[in-house]
Amino acid sequence: MSTAKQREVHSVETYLAQFGQSDSRLEFINGDVRAMTAPTIRHNIIATNVLVALGVKLKGSKCRAFNSNSLVRIRHENSTWLYFPDASVVCESNSQSELFQDQPTLVVEVISPSTRSIDLDEKVEQYLSIASLEAYLIVEQDKPYAILYQRKPDGFLRESIDGIGVGYG
Repeated sequence: MSTAKQREVHSVETYLAQFGQSDSRLEFINGDVRAMTAPTIRHNIIATNVLVALGVKLKGSKCRAFNSNSLVRIRHENSTWLYFPDASVVCESNSQSELFQDQPTLVVEVISPSTRSIDLDEKVEQYLSIASLEAYLIVEQDKPYAILYQRKPDGFLRESIDGIGVGYG
């Protein structure tokens, strides 16, 4: 007789029903539900600055910037993932009654020591599989460093951005 705890698998529908009733932010990882760690003040400052800059840049366009309370859904043939990126840009939005977006063009994650491996491994793989995604930006919170994955005709190009004052048109 085994005493090992069985993995509890959740459906997307159950997750979405419980998500609306939860005080904490929970991500859906192909049947698993993972609680997100609380962000530091530094993390929130960076994420807010990114969101404000995106909002200014997008003014007058059909695209909108979304904050970290907005889910991004990633679907594959036999799996679904729902993440709360720190910021995202969506140009083709889902219905405003939906709890998630399916077609982000940009996703931004501010990484911390507790989220580093997830953001640099799992989320890279999942976000880069989104057909509408043009860029995935990963920003360090403890030093002026970022990684940008930018879609090119033959796939995503990975670029490191090191230092303050590095900008793109």
